[in-house]
Amino acid sequence: MNLEELRQRLIEGDAKGTLALTQQALDEGQSAQHLLNDVLIPGMGVVGELFEKNEYFVPELLLAARAMYAALDLLRPKLLEGDYKPTGEALVGTVAGDLHDIGKKLVMIMLEGNGYKVNDLGTDIPPEKFVEAVKETGIKLVGLSALLTTTLPAMEKTVRAIKEYDPSIKIMIGGAPVTQAFADSIGADGYGRDAGAAVTLARQLLS
Repeated sequence: MNLEELRQRLIEGDAKGTLALTQQALDEGQSAQHLLNDVLIPGMGVVGELFEKNEYFVPELLLAARAMYAALDLLRPKLLEGDYKPTGEALVGTVAGDLHDIGKKLVMIMLEGNGYKVNDLGTDIPPEKFVEAVKETGIKLVGLSALLTTTLPAMEKTVRAIKEYDPSIKIMIGGAPVTQAFADSIGADGYGRDAGAAVTLARQLLS
């Protein structure tokens, strides 16, 4: 079968088509790892680029994510049978006092679409919860989200708490009121202006 067609269905956010072609490829003997690494992840990479260029918007991103998750549900059991290793692992959460999670979800979608395993702590998470989660998982990359200007001090406290526990942990931050200057001022390792930028940043911070 033509794997380019599978990639294209994913980019177009056609979940049914993506699922059917993924199943067909598996039936024809293609490996789950090959389909994920060489077809689906590059496809989500294109979606991320289109999103960064403002050619795609949140609805298109969500449709592509739905198609990606449909394919992943099919591939996951086969990946677990093999020795598949994720690209990296990240811990994400919205800081204390903030209940918004759309931005965080978009970042998760893009990270998972690029082969990362993502642990989602949820919203309104106090600094000590982030530190606890880092201790339990041993994860070296943390993403903090905030939508309210009033919760920026909580973001600063969270960065400080994580860095006090382990200065080697990389922290990236994002959200409507967040800027590169703010990231620099609170000691975060990077700022992602949107979900596509967050993937590029994750790659840089973990390399």
